[in-house]
Amino acid sequence: MRIIFFSHYYPPEVNAPASRTSEHCRLWAQAGHDVTVVTCVPNHPRGIVYPGYQNKFIQFEVIDGVKVVRVWTYLAPNEGFGRRTLNYFSFMVSAALAVLRLPCPDIFISTSPQFFCGLTGLLAKTMRRVPWVFEVRDLWPESIVTVGAMPKNFLTRALESLETLAYRKADRIVVVTDSFVPHIAARCRDSSKIDVVKNGADLGFFKRGADPEEMKRRFGLSGRFVAAYVGTHGMAHGLETIVEAASILRDDSRISFLLVGDGAERARLLERANALRLDNLRIVGQLPKADMPAVWAATDASIIVLRRSDTFKKVLPSKMFEAMAMACPIVLGVEGEAKAVLDAAGAGIAVTPENAAELAHAVSRLAGDPALCQRLGRQGAEYVREHHDRAKLAARYLNVLRAAIKDKAEGVANHRGEPVP
Repeated sequence: MRIIFFSHYYPPEVNAPASRTSEHCRLWAQAGHDVTVVTCVPNHPRGIVYPGYQNKFIQFEVIDGVKVVRVWTYLAPNEGFGRRTLNYFSFMVSAALAVLRLPCPDIFISTSPQFFCGLTGLLAKTMRRVPWVFEVRDLWPESIVTVGAMPKNFLTRALESLETLAYRKADRIVVVTDSFVPHIAARCRDSSKIDVVKNGADLGFFKRGADPEEMKRRFGLSGRFVAAYVGTHGMAHGLETIVEAASILRDDSRISFLLVGDGAERARLLERANALRLDNLRIVGQLPKADMPAVWAATDASIIVLRRSDTFKKVLPSKMFEAMAMACPIVLGVEGEAKAVLDAAGAGIAVTPENAAELAHAVSRLAGDPALCQRLGRQGAEYVREHHDRAKLAARYLNVLRAAIKDKAEGVANHRGEPVP
C-alpha cells in the first residue's frame, strides 16, 4: 500500500500528534508499506527552526523507514491567532502543491488539528482522485472557542461549515475517542464511515530501565516524591492548578512538582511560580523524546489535567497511556471519557478539574502510600498492554485504510458497471 500522510507536526518535534503519526507510520513502513509524511520543518512550539534544518520550499529525508517531505510554511510561535492562522494556511497550500511532485498514492490521510492540515486531504483527494481518510484528534473549531482563543462569531460559523464539508467528503473518518462519534455522525450523516482508533503507547520505547534517581538529580529533586506534568503547556490544560497545588504543599518536604514541556502558557506559569517563590516546583522546558522514558521513570505520580469544560469531557489525553506503560500512577483532572478509562484501568486517582486542593490531597496521599502507587502503576501497565499497545492500534488502522481503498474501488467499478476484482 502506498500511503501519503499529512501532519503539521512530526519528529524531532515531541508533541502528541507528532508521536501518534510517527509511531503509526514507522510500524506501517516496517510492515512493508510505502509511507510518505508531508509535514513542516520542525519548529514547534516557538516557531524557530530546529538546528540542522532550513525552511525551504521542499526537502526530503527518511526517518525510521518513513519518507518525510518537509514543505515551506510561514513560521509562527504556538500562540496568538493571526500569525498562527497564516502558519496553518500556508502549510495547506504548500502541502497541496507538494502532492504534484509525489507519486500518486493508494490513499491519503490528513490529521486535525490543525484544521487546515485536515483540509489538505480534501484538496489532495480532489487533485488525485484517490480515497481520503480524515483523522480527527480534536473537535475544531469547538476546542479553540472553549479555551477562549477565538470568539464565537461569523468566522467560527464559517469554519464549522468547512468542518461539516470535510466530514461529508472524507471516505473514512478516524477518531481518537468514542465521545467524538455522535458529534461527527450528526454532521456527516453517515456513522458507518467513522472508525475509532484510540491513542496508545509504544511499549518498546516506554519501558522501565532508566535509573529514576539520575533524572531526579539532574533537576535537583533527589530523594523527593516527584509529581510531574509532561506535555504541552497550552491554554486548554489549566496548569495554573498545578502551581496552586505546589503552593498548598510547599511545606511538605517529601514532595516536589515537575513541569516538562513548552507552549503558550509556559512564560506565565514561570512568572506565577516565581511570584509565589515555590522551591518545590521545577519548570524545565521541552526535552527530546529520547529523554522521555527517563523522565517517566523519575515520575512517582503523573499529573494529567485539562480545564473544566463539557468539550474536554470528550478528550482522551495520549499521555495517559505513556504513564500507564511506565507503570506510573496517575492523578487525573479530566472528566468524561478519560475518567472512564482511568476507572476501567484502576490506574490512578481522579480529581475535579481546576481544583488545586483536591490535586494536592491526591498527590499527598500517593506520596504517603508506596503500596498504593505500586498497585495503581501495575494495573495501568496491564491495561495499556491489553488495550492500548501502539502496534495493535497501527494494525487496526491499516484495516481501516484497506477498507477505504476497497470501498472506493467497488464504488468506481459499480459506477462503470465493471466487476470488482
